[in-house]
Amino acid sequence: MMTSAVPKTPDTFKPLPAHSAPARDVAPRPPAQSLHPITALTYSIVLCDDIELMKSFYRQLLPFPVVTETDTSLSLDAGGVLLGLRLRERDYDGRGGGTESPGVQLAFLVSPDEVADCHQQLLEHDIPILEPPTDQPRGHRTVYFSDPEGNVLEVFAEI
Repeated sequence: MMTSAVPKTPDTFKPLPAHSAPARDVAPRPPAQSLHPITALTYSIVLCDDIELMKSFYRQLLPFPVVTETDTSLSLDAGGVLLGLRLRERDYDGRGGGTESPGVQLAFLVSPDEVADCHQQLLEHDIPILEPPTDQPRGHRTVYFSDPEGNVLEVFAEI
């Protein structure tokens, strides 16, 4: 029988009472105090069911240099943020949602003229397009597509 340890939290973080509704029905409450030592997002990880397929896809798709690689992970230098891929193997990793419930959306900035170029390259590589190049009301030109596990990827430009 597996038991899970309760993570240690600062006194400002109060756990929900045992009789509260399930987490999906409860809006998250911000901590009373922010985590002041945190100053930047430096690493983002995409959890993967098929790590070899995802490594191949991201290596071929993105021009980012490999920082580290193991049998169960890959880290790419995405220009100020490390983009990691990691095999789902820990108890708390959950399950991938596939195309019906993407786990993450990643956005990559290009110039306005490059959105159409990227779209064409995606089509040439038979990568599923979720939405062709579109000028969004928020001032972005976007193309949305998905990786092999259904995560949403976006190439966008500010217009």
